[in-house]
Amino acid sequence: MTSIHHVNCGLIDSPLGQAACHCLAIEDEGAVVLIDTGIGLADCHAPDQRLGRELIELAGFRFVESMTALRQLEGLGLQAAQVSDIVLTHADPDHVGGLADFPHARIHISVEELNALNVGAPRYCPQQFAHGPKFKTYSKGNETWQGIAARPVDLPNGITVRLLELFGHTLGHCGVIIELPGESWVLHVGDAYYLRAELDDPNHPVCTLAEARAEDNSMRLASLQTIRGIRAELGDKLTITGYHDLSEFEMLANC
Repeated sequence: MTSIHHVNCGLIDSPLGQAACHCLAIEDEGAVVLIDTGIGLADCHAPDQRLGRELIELAGFRFVESMTALRQLEGLGLQAAQVSDIVLTHADPDHVGGLADFPHARIHISVEELNALNVGAPRYCPQQFAHGPKFKTYSKGNETWQGIAARPVDLPNGITVRLLELFGHTLGHCGVIIELPGESWVLHVGDAYYLRAELDDPNHPVCTLAEARAEDNSMRLASLQTIRGIRAELGDKLTITGYHDLSEFEMLANC
């Protein structure tokens, strides 16, 4: 039976209040698949070397070892060796810090995002990838989910996950849709929105920050509209979560 654990793998003191690093841990028959990894142990132990003081102060990253994905999984009775695969929405520093804590896992990512990482786009932190992660990339194909371009992810134990093209925040940014029994789904939208309120209020103050951090704001806005559309179409069959909304995390973690 598949279980989904909501885990907050980091805290950020943002200009608009405290933000989460909301990851998912999909557990099935002893294997664990992570959706993003948050702040990692190495980030906590050597933050300046991994991320740089300028970025830390600009972003407001906090480093709490007990909040890392590894420590939280251990608290759930799970071990690092059980994490067979990690699916990334994108490669920003607050999403990938924990990769090195699971060195044997396969890392699933859109080809566009890995290309941006490989050419040295300045938003990424190379030290977070110095351990040599084992990437598996996914290119645009012909498959869709609810009319959205989708890329099936190769995972164990029949876990059905697709990368959904929700570009804009980065040029390879994807949502992750997890299929559950009974025609229900969980959609992790990554940073397609910072706060759930953006889905209902296009003039929310956080939108200014989201626009400033977007590689392509017109694509970001189109992705938001896509999320609004599938939310309206699927209703209660679809659970949506972003990465940074702390109130949203607390609501879903306590369901």
